[in-house]
Amino acid sequence: MKKNKTNKYIFISTLIFIFIFLAMSGYLIYFNVVKAEGIINNPYNKRQNVLSEKIIRGSILANDKTPIAVTNIDVNGKETRYYPYANLFSHIAGYLNNGGYGLERLNCYYMLQSNQNFFEQIGNDLTGRKNYGDNIVTTLDINLQKIAYDALGNNRGAVIISEPSTGKILAMVSKPDFDPNTLADNWSNIIAPGSDSVLVNRATQGLYPPGSTFKLVTMLEYIRENKATYNSYQYQCNGSYILGNTEINCLHSTAHGSLNLFSSLGFSCNSSFINIGLKLNMDSYRKTAEELLFNKELPVDLEYNKSKFVLTHDSAKWDIAQTAFGQGQTLVTPLHLSLITNAIANNGVLMNPVIVDHIENCNGITIKKFKTSTYGTLLNSDESFLLQKGMEEVVSDSFSWLFTGSNYSIAAKSGSAQYGTQGYEHSLFVSYSPIEKPEISVTVVIEGGPQRTTSAAEIAKIIYDGYYSLKK
Repeated sequence: MKKNKTNKYIFISTLIFIFIFLAMSGYLIYFNVVKAEGIINNPYNKRQNVLSEKIIRGSILANDKTPIAVTNIDVNGKETRYYPYANLFSHIAGYLNNGGYGLERLNCYYMLQSNQNFFEQIGNDLTGRKNYGDNIVTTLDINLQKIAYDALGNNRGAVIISEPSTGKILAMVSKPDFDPNTLADNWSNIIAPGSDSVLVNRATQGLYPPGSTFKLVTMLEYIRENKATYNSYQYQCNGSYILGNTEINCLHSTAHGSLNLFSSLGFSCNSSFINIGLKLNMDSYRKTAEELLFNKELPVDLEYNKSKFVLTHDSAKWDIAQTAFGQGQTLVTPLHLSLITNAIANNGVLMNPVIVDHIENCNGITIKKFKTSTYGTLLNSDESFLLQKGMEEVVSDSFSWLFTGSNYSIAAKSGSAQYGTQGYEHSLFVSYSPIEKPEISVTVVIEGGPQRTTSAAEIAKIIYDGYYSLKK
């Protein structure tokens, strides 16, 4: 009996040790397979320095494999990170110093791994030379990046160009910008107070009142709450809405006259949308906003800020009225506006944003391919069809002066978001083209202020003209 008891304890102890061993082995596998990329990409991880001693950092390439960021090596073997296009890709390509940013920081794992030809690696090991790291091939199009950059001019703001059907980001511009080649030398000046926050990628981190672009969300909620009657909506606009003792004006106090739901969007009538907003169920309104990713994490690896929607069933009428036409406390990033536009253009389905197409070694052989994938359905096909129809009417009702004569079709929604006490307005424009089968979407946000020289719609027009000229 004593022997059997001892054997029992040995058996239990053995099982415990086996369990611990398997658990540790499983964690090591999980760490190396799942978590390794994030751990190595962390700027505080000293393993980056260890890998840099053995591997020459790989390049960041555009979609045609033109280098955006490369490592130059002088005759003394000194390595210098070089950005051939200087400011053009500054925010999206990023930089390495002071913790790193953008694709430079997010893709350390790949660029500090080497899948160079096996025999070349052996030769390098024998001669003490470094191996070349892998390159990341992005979805960024140099021609479109240039067009967007030039169109934005000296304005502060952001432009995003993407493919609704795939989620591929073709261009991303933020201004003011910087030259990553001289960033280390100018760091103290760049981060000094009053330096215009040039390091902030306004495309992903800039939070703005959405202005009338938010009327798309309000319209969607009204359609959802009035499935059988939305088509019979009527409103008589005399140029303003009286709420209590306050008069809220339409833009330029324009009296839009008799409107239905679609012409309310087409002429961007604030009064009509206040009327709509005050009829909505706030819990349902919030749910719709959050289904469109307000207050939610966005499916991107880039540094970004969450958009904000604050209405609840306890909200005051004033806050509801302001929110309904895009003012109030609602805040959104250009990236988020781009995602909503893409979902509408893609019949309600949002594709996960893609900015790295594949990884290849220094010999040009693909090591890893990132497939396009679906994030989810943000609105059903009937709802997206109605918003598409509304965005088409926006162009015919409010922007025929700008797009008449263009050799392409476009659907869009503009926005003017007031801020501060000096009457400044941000200008916003979300759009896609062509209407029949959207190829690209263009999102533009121009910050208000005395330096603003044009509207977001006019910048979008320049971009579309440039895009279609490339296709000839």
